[in-house]
Amino acid sequence: MPDVLDASPYDALLLLSFGGPEGPDDVVPFLENVTRGRGIPKERLKEVGQHYFLFGGVSPINAQNRALLDALRKDFAEHGLDLPVYWGNRNWAPYLTDTLREMVRDGRRRILVLATSAYASYSGCRQYRENLADALAALEAEGLELPAIDKLRHYFNHPGFVEPMVDGVVRSLAELPEEVRDGAHIAFCTHSIPDSAADTSGPVEEHGDGGAYVRQHLDVAELIADAVRERTGVDHPWQLVYQSRSGAPHIPWLEPDICDHLEERHAAGVPAVVMAPIGFVSDHMEVLYDLDTEATAKAAELGLPVRRSATVGADARFAAAVRDLVLERAGAERGQEVTPCALGTLGASHNLCPVGCCPARTPRPAAAGADSPYA
Repeated sequence: MPDVLDASPYDALLLLSFGGPEGPDDVVPFLENVTRGRGIPKERLKEVGQHYFLFGGVSPINAQNRALLDALRKDFAEHGLDLPVYWGNRNWAPYLTDTLREMVRDGRRRILVLATSAYASYSGCRQYRENLADALAALEAEGLELPAIDKLRHYFNHPGFVEPMVDGVVRSLAELPEEVRDGAHIAFCTHSIPDSAADTSGPVEEHGDGGAYVRQHLDVAELIADAVRERTGVDHPWQLVYQSRSGAPHIPWLEPDICDHLEERHAAGVPAVVMAPIGFVSDHMEVLYDLDTEATAKAAELGLPVRRSATVGADARFAAAVRDLVLERAGAERGQEVTPCALGTLGASHNLCPVGCCPARTPRPAAAGADSPYA
């Protein structure tokens, strides 16, 4: 039997994700949840929903979260970590508030949260914390005893997140025709966000051009490119590019867009491109549509060979990384000296989001941070 690992003071882990529809009838209600408060007409949501309808109205994200849940529970059991794992979503069943209510009724009083977003940004961190505060407020209104909640640090540069992506890029390069393989460029892809949100991402001292969001992605991209060079013996040029832009066209968002980048690379005579979605934990809809469908169609139109490398998903190394992050945070909470595991130049991220970190345009309460009303 494995040695028992100590997760105290925590008594549960919550996998917190975005959520997605699981059938055609779910698509518009799901998008209404995502866009609540923005006044977007239902007809417009039906247009946006066409991306989902191309795949039967089913987003793969929930199935991928179930696979990650299984991987986490398997890893914890095999390594003697007695920590139950729950799952809740921001925008679709199982809803976060319902899951937190279940956890409270199960007697969970000190909860760690793993968000399926590895980087600092409003939409990738603080918005999750706002949703946690909303859920806690709902439970408080029901008269339930509120648990203490902490969020695991950003894991963008943990080896268990980076190494599976290195493997994916190497495999994708190997799948390219031999005559174009060595000349292939790597497009490291992530979700575009407004310039203003990028510039204010991370703690206040990191605000500036691109903020922590861009710096963290560039650090991961360089880590992967260096590892690919060591593995293949070829120094592949690379660039950080963006996808999945939404919102008003007059508001500046991070660029270049992946499709524009493919056109530019083709015009420059690049023989092939590997698209590496480093900004995403799993192959959910924005990967399947924006890269596998839209960008791949653009490449075919150009006659440009492309391959898309895999995301981390439920890779056993990622599950092991989550175990490592849990034990690291638990040790720190017990007052022990811990050595965080992080690659690259930026070091380990903060455990507690400070005041002013990834601010919202309209201030709202956010849990699991220095400004939490639920300390």
